[in-house]
Amino acid sequence: MQSAKRVSESRTEQVQILSQATLNGYRRLFGGQLMEWIDIVAAVTARRHAGCNVTTAAIDSLTFRRPAYANDTLVLVGEITYVGTTSMEVSVKTYIEALDGSRLLINEAYLIMVALDENENPTAVPPLILETEDEKRRYNEAKARARARRK
Repeated sequence: MQSAKRVSESRTEQVQILSQATLNGYRRLFGGQLMEWIDIVAAVTARRHAGCNVTTAAIDSLTFRRPAYANDTLVLVGEITYVGTTSMEVSVKTYIEALDGSRLLINEAYLIMVALDENENPTAVPPLILETEDEKRRYNEAKARARARRK
């Protein structure tokens, strides 16, 4: 069994400045483009935690709260919120970052990633070390979502 890892050890940030190529006909960020970035951030986060390749098993939730426009700076932040035997729930939050550094949440997603061994079979993942009250709260919420998915 691999040794437990902290949430902070796999935390991932990706930054994008929106250009015309990422916009839809309404001059807003194309939702499919954001979904691709979210999947990449979730995969990197899960790989960092598991120490092996992963695959996306499910998108549990994807909520678009606000649009983003050309020249906006987007920051995507991925964190492990829950681990099972071979799977991990990854939270990816997307923010618009203003020039003063303040951030506005525009999207929140939860993805289920499965760790894969060298033969692409599910493999065990390390336990998660919860250090803050927020991490413990998010873990309990994720555990409830995991139970609901199994039903």
